[in-house]
Amino acid sequence: MALYDLTRVVTKGAIRGLCRPRVLGLENVPLEGPVIVAANHLSFLDSVIVQALTPRPVSFFAKAEYFTGKGIKGQLMKSFFEAVHSIPVERGEQAASVKALKTLVEILSRGDSIGIYPEGTRSRDGILYRGRTGVGWLALTTGAPVVPVGIIGTEKLQPAGRNAIKPAPFTLKFGAPLHFEKTGPDHSLPARRAVTDTIMDAIAKLSGQERSTKYNQSPSLE
Repeated sequence: MALYDLTRVVTKGAIRGLCRPRVLGLENVPLEGPVIVAANHLSFLDSVIVQALTPRPVSFFAKAEYFTGKGIKGQLMKSFFEAVHSIPVERGEQAASVKALKTLVEILSRGDSIGIYPEGTRSRDGILYRGRTGVGWLALTTGAPVVPVGIIGTEKLQPAGRNAIKPAPFTLKFGAPLHFEKTGPDHSLPARRAVTDTIMDAIAKLSGQERSTKYNQSPSLE
């Protein structure tokens, strides 16, 4: 926990100092018990930002290669992602796969918090795409409250296809927790879809994005 606290303080300080973010609704994040943080996704940096600015640890998936790099740089990346509670996942493995969802259920069963992007991958055109039903499955299976998050402006920090990071203001909005009846894993697909759509509606209200009825597609895991 000491390494997490140190990493979070340093990262939070750098983000606040360089980007001057506007963060609203932190009081909506329960400080104890299982929580699903569900956000839209505009930038590679979104997970780091949410992890740094949320008042409790949040575990997001991260590419497995971030944990297996060589040399000093590789070790530093591995230490950083481990410190912020990131979960390694192999490239090409869908975030909504059975294996991945079981990992998230285990984390929630310990009373911890997880982060998920219902769109599955980041939006490269700023549109909010249809949510994949993994988040609905998690909410119904575990009964954990879902805190919707609207991320605004982080695409300016590192546009898709560029390696350089350019500090810029952005906004993070945490909405009121959404509560759904705990049904366990045995629930209907329509129920899962309805919960997912409710979560996406809340995210859209916070982010103000144009919406699409289509799923977002990406050749690689974000």
